[in-house]
Amino acid sequence: MAAGRCDETIVAVITPPGEGGIAALRIAGKRSLSFLESHFRSTSEDSPQFKPFLMRYGHFVGRDGNVIDEVMAVYMPAGRSYTGLPQVEIFCHGGRQVVQLIQQQIVNDGARMSEPGEFTRLAFLSGRIDLAKAEAVAEIIAANTDSSFGAAREHLLGAYAEHVTVLREALVDIAAEIEASIDFPEEDIDAAGSRRLVEMLDRTIGSIGELVESYTGGRIIDEGYRIAIGGRPNAGKSSLFNLLLRQERALVTPTAGTTRDYLSEWIDLGGFKVNIIDTAGLRRGGGQIERAGQKSAKRIIDSSDILLWMVDLSKKNWQAELKADIKALEKTAIILLGNKIDAVPAGAEKAWQADSNNLLLTSCKTRKGIADLKKSLIVRINDKMPDLTDGLVVTSARHKQKLAVALKALRAARRKMAASESPELTAFDLRLAIGAIDEITGRIYTDEILGKIFSRFCVGK
Repeated sequence: MAAGRCDETIVAVITPPGEGGIAALRIAGKRSLSFLESHFRSTSEDSPQFKPFLMRYGHFVGRDGNVIDEVMAVYMPAGRSYTGLPQVEIFCHGGRQVVQLIQQQIVNDGARMSEPGEFTRLAFLSGRIDLAKAEAVAEIIAANTDSSFGAAREHLLGAYAEHVTVLREALVDIAAEIEASIDFPEEDIDAAGSRRLVEMLDRTIGSIGELVESYTGGRIIDEGYRIAIGGRPNAGKSSLFNLLLRQERALVTPTAGTTRDYLSEWIDLGGFKVNIIDTAGLRRGGGQIERAGQKSAKRIIDSSDILLWMVDLSKKNWQAELKADIKALEKTAIILLGNKIDAVPAGAEKAWQADSNNLLLTSCKTRKGIADLKKSLIVRINDKMPDLTDGLVVTSARHKQKLAVALKALRAARRKMAASESPELTAFDLRLAIGAIDEITGRIYTDEILGKIFSRFCVGK
């Protein structure tokens, strides 16, 4: 089916690998029911034929006539299954060996092991779902926070795909009128009609522009919010990293330069997927390995969504160092952390607050200020997040790229209309935009596009 052969029948285990109470196998294709009936033996005297959607209890029997396991099985006819093809699902005990034996029997009958995402790919090719919904299936499976699940769920329910389809229909209407004026010059668009088309185009440009902008938050939902912890050696970066993770992940010692390479972990912070990265301390000198770690740290800091820059308040010259560091970093998304507040003289805290570059005072030893830091991070992430209630959030880099192509073409069409240029040129830009949108929903696709999309899926989905 990856090669376009819809006459094949495929099989895969659709539950996670390992031992469990129940495992499930899915068979999809023209011969799925016949494969099931050749191995299923009912334990009652009812009809041997399967009725659609009626779960039946019995034994799965091998070709040699021996019972392999007690199973439940259900048949779903073409057009009413997940894949859109005739489909069977078998539920057996969740042991590795029994699952493998049942699957091998189906393969011996002539079925083929499915490839990653092949069942969902069949659902798309059979017209049961569009490409945007197919991608939402992968997003649902990969979701590990409230925000990522919420966005994926809305995409799967179809609000996003419906909105994109409405935008496409508006562009088709505009293009149709312009092309009609080309084919039938006597039906030329009058001034009022031209204004109406421009208004329609402006609304569509605005809507697509909003979708493109939503990717700022959508990327965070899909890929996670990248937070880098930076600072000079021994400022407490690894201690903060461990506190945010709530585990002793990084080695912490009094010796400067302990972290030679970066450490990266994912956490759920206020329902958001966050990637915390502990970087090597930035200083002059050090050995070859330490310098390589510092080079990596600079690259991570530059690509992060926000930088937590830590300062060791117990050092006498920390203010001068901080001033020099901020100037060298040239990064605006920074939270400045004055760490080791527990190690400074009493009263010094008040003296710093007037001229501290909005320094958040913390102590990784006593955990002072850590709760305030988490609250500040959640506020910053929330400020970047789009409204998830309407489902109109772009989380896919592929979709964002296609929408950007469409937006560029539409703006070109708008300029041509304003300058009263040839309608043929305007129509060309409109068709280019429509084609880009069609690649989102799958009206236009290639095997290469499908291969890239479904390669992200797991086997069994």
